[in-house]
Amino acid sequence: MNVEKIGEIYRCNICGNEVTVTNVGGGTLVCSGQDMEKINDPEDISISRKLPDSGA
Repeated sequence: MNVEKIGEIYRCNICGNEVTVTNVGGGTLVCSGQDMEKINDPEDISISRKLPDSGA
C-alpha cells in the first residue's frame, strides 16, 4: 500500500513496529521483509497506550 498523506499510521504484523507518516515521499513502507499494514481504526493503535516510566 502506498503512503498517501501525513498522519497515516502503519504497523508491521511481524514485529509490531508502528510508524506515523511525517513526510510523504511516495513508495511503500516495509518492515521485517513485508509491506506494513495501514491502520484505519483509531482504537487499534498501540501508540495511545501508556508507555512505561523511565524512572528518571
